[in-house]
Amino acid sequence: MSDVLKNTLAQHRLADAARFSPTQITLLTKATQLGEEALALALLPLAQQKAQVPVSDFKVGAIAISGSGHWYLGANMELAGQSLNNALHAEQAAIGHAALFDEQHIEKVIVSASPCGHCRQFMHELNQESLMLVLPEAHVMLNELLPHAFGPADLSQSYGMLTAPTGTLAAVNNPDINPHDALMLLAIDEANASYAPYSQNRAGVALQLEGGQICRGRYLENAAFNPGLGPMQLALSQLFLNGYQPSDIERACLVEASTQVQQTHNAAQVLAAACDVKLETVQF
Repeated sequence: MSDVLKNTLAQHRLADAARFSPTQITLLTKATQLGEEALALALLPLAQQKAQVPVSDFKVGAIAISGSGHWYLGANMELAGQSLNNALHAEQAAIGHAALFDEQHIEKVIVSASPCGHCRQFMHELNQESLMLVLPEAHVMLNELLPHAFGPADLSQSYGMLTAPTGTLAAVNNPDINPHDALMLLAIDEANASYAPYSQNRAGVALQLEGGQICRGRYLENAAFNPGLGPMQLALSQLFLNGYQPSDIERACLVEASTQVQQTHNAAQVLAAACDVKLETVQF
């Protein structure tokens, strides 16, 4: 990262940012005289430093450039003492980050290392006509990296991960929910915004931190099942991307629709690996 970029980020209090607005991007491009893609590549170290990699010690950073013009950082996350299927990849973190702000389209994903097959399958669930991947050494379209792909269309699914219809879970329909419990209501909102067309297992997580901040997560399913992203993994990713630690968590809530697929056990296990807070759960 150049000194000009470092100084500009520090001057405008963006050195710890996890999301950049179009106005901020314009400011950075003018200050550095870099084009959009060159700036995104230059910002990847900012994403990489947010990685949590106690197992691999291999930090990956990603930036999802959305159709609205906002940029969303992502970094890989590993949890010591947990199986590797609970790890989160940088591309998943960046796209999940964009999903939490209700973005509808991803224009490009900038990534510090070539996406693995897991991430290629995850990104294919966007169900877009095209998605460009920008690597330090190359530009490539997702369909070039994943030819003859299996995805939503193979399961007669017309929409994608960011364009799913909103769910209908409501506190008024569940006697186990206090209608004045703001954190649980946020978890319901995330469950309704989740993407679970194959299992119908809508699920959302809300974490309350000591300073009053909230970190959210929602379930993002995949036609190939395994590359799906659990709501607790996404919420913890948001925790780290925004500079917090698991010790900052005061309360954790999960809401899910009761189907043959369940998030509760895995979410509780992942949370327990990070902190001592007990997961509060409600099922519909």
